[in-house]
Amino acid sequence: MNSFFRFLFPMHPSGTRASLFLLACRIFFGLLLVSHGIQKLQAYAELSNTFPDPLGVGSKFSLTLAIMAELVCSLGFIFGALYRLCLIPMAFTMTVACFVIHATDPFSEKELPFVYLSVFILLFIAGPGKFAIDRFIAVYFDKKQMR
Repeated sequence: MNSFFRFLFPMHPSGTRASLFLLACRIFFGLLLVSHGIQKLQAYAELSNTFPDPLGVGSKFSLTLAIMAELVCSLGFIFGALYRLCLIPMAFTMTVACFVIHATDPFSEKELPFVYLSVFILLFIAGPGKFAIDRFIAVYFDKKQMR
């Protein structure tokens, strides 16, 4: 269980410069994806019956899952709250968009979800850095274990 918490809440972030870079990436790419989620949320009524259903759960539920990944998880990603858990639905959504929804489309249609997916995988590996809510959680758990 201890290794699970260390994976979720990394205790030893890189230096300040690297953490500032990770923060800038989180804000930039998070806000870009949030804008896609807001667009889907605003057009929910129009999209709910025509949205692709690659998982076989219905168009409305697929749209809701996409909105959750693009809007809610992006906000957690930006603030570094449950960072790696938030990245999983975001990366899954981009994987489905790239390799299922746009499978037969030319690369120009797959390019944007592929770029997002690549960035999300790299940021998953890198971790949130020290300017994240998860770091404060990690410090709390570390201090609690020392008592």
